[in-house]
Amino acid sequence: MSSAASRRSTSTRRRLSREDRQRQLLDVAWRLVREEGTDALTLGHLAEQAGVTKPVVYDHFVTRQGLLAALYGEFDARQTALMEAALADGEPTLAGRAAVIASSYVDCVLAGGREIPGVIAALAGSPELEKIKRDCTTAFMEKCRTALAPFAPAGTIASAGLWAMLGAAEGLSQAAATEDITDAEARDELVATIVAMVDRSVVRGRQGARRGGRGHRDVS
Repeated sequence: MSSAASRRSTSTRRRLSREDRQRQLLDVAWRLVREEGTDALTLGHLAEQAGVTKPVVYDHFVTRQGLLAALYGEFDARQTALMEAALADGEPTLAGRAAVIASSYVDCVLAGGREIPGVIAALAGSPELEKIKRDCTTAFMEKCRTALAPFAPAGTIASAGLWAMLGAAEGLSQAAATEDITDAEARDELVATIVAMVDRSVVRGRQGARRGGRGHRDVS
């Protein structure tokens, strides 16, 4: 590259804001994971592919783990945005909201292709992932609790049921991603799981009310 071309390239890089630069780096990182696999995603390789110096990449992510954590956080934000939009436009019924939660989760995992499993595997056991996954999981379950609560006794859903739902969502989505089941089968089974979880909560609530009522009569 000539010195004039190099100056033009440097000038172009400098015109990007910090936010635009990070967006560029993340886009390149997603492409590298998709085309070359997560093992190929190093900060040095990212800098080379993005046409920037290594210090630029280190300034944004500090470590490879920080870069992978940023990718996972972006995936979760995309999933959350899709679900929130679908819930706002969907039917305000148990079946309707269960379908939105199921479709949003499965579709987002499938859209991530092999990238997301690779990112999660690369981050396994790291403090960055544990914190981000915990925060994302908590936020996701609270959104589901809010969406499903109107159909449950006392206006809430037990945490145990939400954890069971999350486990089913992860397992079914991965089975669909590996083509062990179809996309439709994953969505349908997850809808049924969510509805059954809420229905079981209703039954328990009624049984609890009946037991409480009998106890009150015995005391009186």
